[in-house]
Amino acid sequence: MILPFLTVYFIGMIWIGLRSAGKIRGLETFLVADRKGSSLLVTGSLVATVIGGSSTIGMAGKGFSWGLVGSWWMLVGVPGLLLLSFFLAGRIRHSRLFTLPELLERHYGASVKLVASVVILWAWVGIIGGQIVASGRVLHAIISGDLTVMMAVSAAIFMTYTILGGQVSILRTDVVQAAVMVAGISLCTFLSLQEIGGFGAMKNHLSEDFLSFPVNGSFSWGDLVEWLVLVGSAYLVGPDIYSRLFSARDGKTARRSVLFTALILVPMAFSIVLIGMSARVLDPSLSGEQAFPYIIREVLPPGINAFVMAALLCALMSSADTVLLTSATILSVDIAGELVTGIRGKPLGERSLLLISRLAVILLGLLALGFALRLKGVIALLLFGYSIYTAGLVVPALLGFYARRLRLTPAGAVAAVIGGGGWVAIGKTGFLAGPGLDRLLPLRPGLQGVVISLVLLLAGSYLLPAQKR
Repeated sequence: MILPFLTVYFIGMIWIGLRSAGKIRGLETFLVADRKGSSLLVTGSLVATVIGGSSTIGMAGKGFSWGLVGSWWMLVGVPGLLLLSFFLAGRIRHSRLFTLPELLERHYGASVKLVASVVILWAWVGIIGGQIVASGRVLHAIISGDLTVMMAVSAAIFMTYTILGGQVSILRTDVVQAAVMVAGISLCTFLSLQEIGGFGAMKNHLSEDFLSFPVNGSFSWGDLVEWLVLVGSAYLVGPDIYSRLFSARDGKTARRSVLFTALILVPMAFSIVLIGMSARVLDPSLSGEQAFPYIIREVLPPGINAFVMAALLCALMSSADTVLLTSATILSVDIAGELVTGIRGKPLGERSLLLISRLAVILLGLLALGFALRLKGVIALLLFGYSIYTAGLVVPALLGFYARRLRLTPAGAVAAVIGGGGWVAIGKTGFLAGPGLDRLLPLRPGLQGVVISLVLLLAGSYLLPAQKR
């Protein structure tokens, strides 16, 4: 029953991509859907983007291993989205840009744009890889085929409809996928709790630590602060989030869509970890990332399991397609387009940029697949990408809205992006083993990167000679 249902789902996604391809009139249509996104489309796309592989396979796994505190992986995004809605969403939409690096260029100058683009791509390929790993694990649980092949199949599907229809395709597929995933996750939570005898029965089977919130023995206040900064701030300043806002009809639509998304995330976060906790009650021998597929396969009745499995794949692919197109836009518009313009002395035409954007989708999708095959942990991949991105980009991006008032310069911004992101990237590869900075700055590496970024932004702006923007 599950396989035919999923086959219909996959065909439906490709069909939407083919229908959307006929509506592509130029670069603005492909990248930001002609900036005509309604509140329904933008909210649906934001929800679908946020509830991705980390928020399903990964969060259910954290619920299985840690308990209720696993919900923080999604909950840390709520403060960021609320701040974005109240203070920045309208300004971002009114900028009428395509990418976050273009916004940084407006704040600081052209030199920051290229550096920021490279750091974002470096980080976001890891995040796409995390979605591919999660999608492959779900297909592997259904079909029991080779995990590598399952990852390649899932990557091929969302790459195909992204290449065909761009942002038009993504907005349309995402709103369908958001509705399916919210309904599917809610139904799965209800049935899994019913299977174990309700929340009261969970208290009898699990230790008190699993029901502790906001922290417990597995998740400390330090972990919460780290997630709030490294993951939560990516909701406030995120290229994938901003791409939705650039596609909104107007500033009011952008603000309202972000607010609605924040409100939807709260019940979804707890629902997903409860699925993982239910799986632990039923079979404690599982690994964390097997929890969600196990509930679908072993607990849900025929028909409903197919629907919920489709919801799970919706969550994975809808997040991956948005991040993929966002990254491809940065590669084509902010890197390739700028480099070719510098060589030729004149900008590329829309048709050429559109072709480059589609080729960029293929290139980045294949790179992410290779990354996914090498590092197969969902949360590990996502946290790696978020850490590099947050340490390098969040401080200069946020303060960029006040760059003139604070007298921030391009030199300071470039130093902040390279220094913050580079510190975390090198640290994650094991080259920063010395204890010197740990004594001077007793923070975790990701938080060290944020502090370094702030110091370099201010020092570079106030101590180095000012440059023209």
